[in-house]
Amino acid sequence: MALSLGEGGGSRLRRQLESGGFVAAEYVKQLSQQSDGDRDLQEHRQRIQALSEETAQSLKRNVYQNYRQFIETAREISYLESEMYQLSHILTEQKGIMEAVTQALLLQADRDDPALGARRAAAADPFLPLSAKEVAASEEGRQRTLTTLLEKVEGCRDLLPESPGKYLVYNGDLLEYDADHMAQIQRVHAFLMNDCLLVATALPNRRGAYRYDALYPLDGLAVVNVKDNPPMKDMFKLLMFPESRIFQAENAKIKKEWLEVLEETKRNRALSEKRRLEQEALPRPTPTPPESTNPFEEDEEEDEEPPAEEETVDLSLEWIQELPEDLDVCIAQRDFEGAVDLLDKLNEYLGDKPVSQPVKELRAKVDERVRQLTDVLVFELSPDRSLRGGPRATRRAVSQLIRLGQSTKACELFLKNRAAAVHTAIRQLRIEGATLLYIHKLCHVFFTSLLETAREFETDFAGNNGCYSAFVVWARSSMRMFVDAFSKQVFDSKESLSTAAECVKVAKEHCKQLSEIGLDLTFIIHALLVKDIKGALQSYKDIIIEATKHRNSEEMWRRMNLMTPEALGKLREEMRSCGVGNFDQYTGDDCWVNLSYTVVAFTKQTMAFLEEALKLYFPELHMVLLESLVEIILVAVQHVDYSLRCEQDPEKKAFIRQNASFLYETVLPVVEKRFEEGVGKPAKQLQDLRNASRLMRVNPESTTSVV
Repeated sequence: MALSLGEGGGSRLRRQLESGGFVAAEYVKQLSQQSDGDRDLQEHRQRIQALSEETAQSLKRNVYQNYRQFIETAREISYLESEMYQLSHILTEQKGIMEAVTQALLLQADRDDPALGARRAAAADPFLPLSAKEVAASEEGRQRTLTTLLEKVEGCRDLLPESPGKYLVYNGDLLEYDADHMAQIQRVHAFLMNDCLLVATALPNRRGAYRYDALYPLDGLAVVNVKDNPPMKDMFKLLMFPESRIFQAENAKIKKEWLEVLEETKRNRALSEKRRLEQEALPRPTPTPPESTNPFEEDEEEDEEPPAEEETVDLSLEWIQELPEDLDVCIAQRDFEGAVDLLDKLNEYLGDKPVSQPVKELRAKVDERVRQLTDVLVFELSPDRSLRGGPRATRRAVSQLIRLGQSTKACELFLKNRAAAVHTAIRQLRIEGATLLYIHKLCHVFFTSLLETAREFETDFAGNNGCYSAFVVWARSSMRMFVDAFSKQVFDSKESLSTAAECVKVAKEHCKQLSEIGLDLTFIIHALLVKDIKGALQSYKDIIIEATKHRNSEEMWRRMNLMTPEALGKLREEMRSCGVGNFDQYTGDDCWVNLSYTVVAFTKQTMAFLEEALKLYFPELHMVLLESLVEIILVAVQHVDYSLRCEQDPEKKAFIRQNASFLYETVLPVVEKRFEEGVGKPAKQLQDLRNASRLMRVNPESTTSVV
């Protein structure tokens, strides 16, 4: 074969393709000229494809090898950085140890040779007493160590002024973790002093230098051991209301040292504070006045009563000394009842004691914790919290606020929380296809929540009568929210009057449940619904009037033929349900009815309107309902009057008089009687309308109109 490469052909082909002067078009042209046929080209193509796959595999191996070397290099850099950091930490500790050893040797030398110590102390301060030399050396060493370390922390010089009693107790590097997700945040360096804890973050480009992050007084600091849960181990938590921070020590030994030295320092701080309060509580000796040579002063002194000695308050009790810290722990652990119990115990102890300066300072510390506790309780009652659990879930926070003397705030927050819960419950209701089904669910959810809230309010605020007016105002605003959802579903969607009447009836029945606790909101729901019900009555009235006018325009004044006895029996039942008991006298032979279709349809429609309207009735709707009835009846009365005057056929005229008699003597009295039964008093307008129709029947040939 002309293109056979033989042994080593692959390497020659590779060199040819890798050469700098390779031109693909020329190579293909040459290959086509030298080939013996299609088979030769196919073999050459396979060799090129094999070479391509080999090249791709080689590239993958090189990339993988370089990637492994990169990872190993990065790991070595990380190890080196960790070792350098440990070396820096060891050097810092060695420096502190050397300084401590130096101070110890100086003190030992002073003990062995008092004269040498006296000369050194005199050289430093010739007026310093010899008995204070050890204290001076110790304080100087501590101050020098504190100053040296704090020079490495940027931004803390103004926040941490030097004072004679402040010194460094312990320091070290820690890793801070997120309290919620346990993710590493940053590396910090903590400086524990005898009265506070300073936290600083490492500067990235300066080894051994730090930036100020936070400063926590030991009085408000609580230390909690965090149980090891691999890989999270060697951790402890610092609680400083309203925040908490989690730190990880380098190993278990350093963690133990931190926990022990923090507790010991807090204990020493509490003891020193206790001693200070005891010293301040001791009675000060009164200076003796100089002897007077005035002989009359003796008589004046005898007349004057000796001044009463000021009563001292013993604040050295252990539970009083630990009270601020105990309050912090209770707040951090959400033991609200325990915190309020401690406050009640303190108030009872200090109730009849004089207000001295130590008492004022203690009160200031406690008042700060009371503000923190109040903020936590307020947050517990905020609508942003979970609204599940019903009103009883708020009882704990409400009761503690009331015990703290915050009844008004507790009432306001409780009602806001319940308003948000009711609003959320209404919004979560699914709008069903059937309006009446949705209204049943809406009323059940709203009035059940209102009833539970009222009972819980009565339980929580039983001794606070002034809060009940706030509850009534809240109930009214909640009812307005309920009526908005009710009206949007019932009246805005243009439901039939019968459906609207059923929905209003359901709402009234649920509202009556509140009378169990002495709360009657029926008048509020009436006042809020009156506008929508008026609109519904007027809208339905217009529909009836339009339908009656349309039937009147097609009136032929013919008797009704119901064709079947079943249809006639059904009509009798409908008229009997409308209150027309003498309908049989208007039925004829077979299935005939001696009334026109227009008058019968008008009777059924008017009575149905009256029945549904009476379900919606309350006193504010009296005139609206009465005027609507008069307008509807006048449409039929005017039509009968006009037809009776204009009809010339004697037979049809007699039929019209028969319909008029049914309308005036049967329908109008039934309407008047049913209205009086539903409302409770007669309607003068309906009586006047019936009397006017009697005048028309006396003189049917008159051309005057009834209206």
